[in-house]
Amino acid sequence: MSNSTWVNKQISNFNKTITVPGDKSLSIRWVLFSSIAKGKSKAFNLLLSEDVLAAINAIKKLGINIKLNKKNCTIIGNGIDGYKYKKNITINAKNSGTLGRLIMGILIDTPYEIKIIGDESLSKRDFTRIAEPLNKFGAKIKLKKKGLPLTINGIKNLRPIRYLENRGSAQCKSSVIFAGLKTQGKTFIKAKKSRNHTELLCKYLDLPIKVRNTKNYDLIEIQKVKKIKPLNYKIPSDISSAAFFIVLTALSNNSKLLIKNVNINPSRIGIITILKKMGVKIKFKNKQTYKGEVVADIFVNSSKKLKAINCPSKLNSGAIDEFLIIFLVAAKAHGTSYFKNISELNQKESPRLKWGSKILTEIGIKTIVTNSSIKIFGNPNLKVNKKIIIKNYLKDHRVFMTSVIAALAFGGNWNIHDKVSIKTSFPTFLKIVNDLAKKG
Repeated sequence: MSNSTWVNKQISNFNKTITVPGDKSLSIRWVLFSSIAKGKSKAFNLLLSEDVLAAINAIKKLGINIKLNKKNCTIIGNGIDGYKYKKNITINAKNSGTLGRLIMGILIDTPYEIKIIGDESLSKRDFTRIAEPLNKFGAKIKLKKKGLPLTINGIKNLRPIRYLENRGSAQCKSSVIFAGLKTQGKTFIKAKKSRNHTELLCKYLDLPIKVRNTKNYDLIEIQKVKKIKPLNYKIPSDISSAAFFIVLTALSNNSKLLIKNVNINPSRIGIITILKKMGVKIKFKNKQTYKGEVVADIFVNSSKKLKAINCPSKLNSGAIDEFLIIFLVAAKAHGTSYFKNISELNQKESPRLKWGSKILTEIGIKTIVTNSSIKIFGNPNLKVNKKIIIKNYLKDHRVFMTSVIAALAFGGNWNIHDKVSIKTSFPTFLKIVNDLAKKG
């Protein structure tokens, strides 16, 4: 069976309603919180991707009982100190930076050395950024260079810390929050704005956390928790997955799309703000709050005229996973778009700034790239009429999906390698693409 996807035809106009899978960030956080809760937690619409399954396998190794089927997942937690630590445990985080970093904060009191490994892509990512604050609690974390594999030795009497998170990394912030929940005394975090799913879940679960929001930073205070109650959760759909189809609709002729029940957490909708500034017609319908998260249906129309953008840096953290797909909109916009202070893109599964530029160059769009910025010279009449091969991109799922959307929107004859990469975050991506392409 081929591991490549061929796309050689632009998508026709469509008017459809779709549902994308459950939010990956919330799915992994639900697994981790439920594993240290006391009692039975149940989730519906859990994302059954490789990243989430890696989280489930990790807590199984730590003695947690799990029942999983296609309809729901049940986790029976043993409490905040309920992991069954033993010698020679290895946690395989696969491709998931969220799992790899967040679970380190929970493992901070392990009496035995635990090894964390990952795939080729994750192993190259920087884990010093979380090892350093966790070591201040009293743990001993040893890294291979800056990445994986790593080992963690915990201690029982953890020391509370003060931590400045100035990269806008929700993963590092969340890992320290988990560690703080296991530590006597008050842990303080000053965190640059980033997604806040962990804080919202803590508040919903009535955990000892206080958050004060300032203009550029969140000030967080955490205390040791005695007990976490079970969490029953119907996980809303993922804005990062919806983003591909929002952009496909915007770039297609005479098309309309409704995406049901999407998590539109304000810390995640930078893409919506950016696309609206560029002339994309997007509306939220049936907006409501569910267990701290804001959820809505997203309605999008084709855009007849797209405008270039000088993207404000303050929107970066809320769109960090969506910039590759945003770049495609800039490619067809009138004028030159400029995205700056986005070096964090290079800390993802692949050097995404480089890959964003490479895809645009392949479709005939001029770019100027630095380590932290990109200028994109748009062409409103963009149409591709050549063969393009996309490969050797460290199996980054977002590079694959962005390439598929580019092929459907702009034409050309595309051979996109490593379709297996979508299993990490969006296994049903190609099925939804095929459903949109069907008439009727």
